[in-house]
Amino acid sequence: MLERHCILVGMPGVGKTTIGRRLANRLGTDFVDLDAVIETEIGCPIRTYFEHQGEAAFRDIEARLLERALAAEPPCVLSTGGGAVLRAGNRQAMHQLGTVMYLRSSPEHLARRLRNDTKRPLLQVDDPLKKLKELYAERDPLYREAAHYVVETQRGSVATVVGHIAMQLDLMGA
Repeated sequence: MLERHCILVGMPGVGKTTIGRRLANRLGTDFVDLDAVIETEIGCPIRTYFEHQGEAAFRDIEARLLERALAAEPPCVLSTGGGAVLRAGNRQAMHQLGTVMYLRSSPEHLARRLRNDTKRPLLQVDDPLKKLKELYAERDPLYREAAHYVVETQRGSVATVVGHIAMQLDLMGA
């Protein structure tokens, strides 16, 4: 059983949801996908909300629902959206109230994985690789600031990454 929330952060498409579900199953705890919680709250896909209300309004909702998720008991595996680290308050709350795992992968690897994606609003551009490089340059330092541990994801299978995180949580006493 987890002593604190295990919070997964990282770039869009790095595998936070897939890894989070498998990790929660392995640990025998609940899995919460913050993006799914947000979509339930707003009543539409995030992409639609982004288009009509803008990123700032979305980030307000994201911050409020992250705060609620971090206050929930018992501790769970929590997958955040790729931009949850953009607000300093979110980074601080995650770091203080959970064990944060930064799932890291290169923009090039992510571009290959996401080449047919139509759901992520920030990647609906002419040059997704360029956009991923820009996002990575902006967000990598923020993910590292929030994280207790960095997990490289592009070289291992989902099972390998899950095993690595479970082992790290055990070593950290989380």
